[in-house]
Amino acid sequence: MLVLSRKGNETIKIGNEIEIKIIEVKGDTVRIGIEAPKNVDILRGELVKSISETNAEAITLDSSLFSQLIKKD
Repeated sequence: MLVLSRKGNETIKIGNEIEIKIIEVKGDTVRIGIEAPKNVDILRGELVKSISETNAEAITLDSSLFSQLIKKD
């Protein structure tokens, strides 16, 4: 992992097509802007984690529900 210190209005380049700009630093909150090609997905880490957890719950089938489905005629 690369760790950098940046001030407001400074940027970080990732490859030739992605640029991250520090918009504002206020207390313990940093606002950033990201410029990237439209084909690059940009998601918040907590959103990805939440989606993964929800998907894992969705595929876990309660065995009693499964039994009820089989018994229905």
